[in-house]
Amino acid sequence: MRTWEDFKKTAKEKNDITKQDIEEMEALATIISAIIDRRNELGYSQRDLAEKCGIPHSSVARIESCVVKPNIETLIKIMKPLGLTLEVATL
Repeated sequence: MRTWEDFKKTAKEKNDITKQDIEEMEALATIISAIIDRRNELGYSQRDLAEKCGIPHSSVARIESCVVKPNIETLIKIMKPLGLTLEVATL
C-alpha cells in the first residue's frame, strides 16, 4: 500500500501540483482516514460497508485507496452507516 508521502512525491513528479492541490488532497485523505478508522472500529469489512450503504464493494475499495475521488453523495452514503457526518467550517 502506498503512503501519503509516496502519493505526493509521485504527483509532484508527474506534474507541477500546486499548494492548493496538496491541501485538497490532504483534506480528502483526512476524510478517508476517518472512514477507514470508523469502519475498523465497528468491525466492518469493506464489503460489509458497501452492503450497508448500497454501493459496490469495488467503489469502497477504490475510495479508501485514493484511486478515485468520491462525490459528495457517495461520501454521505458511506458515512451514514458509520455514524459519521460531514461538517463545513470556516478557516
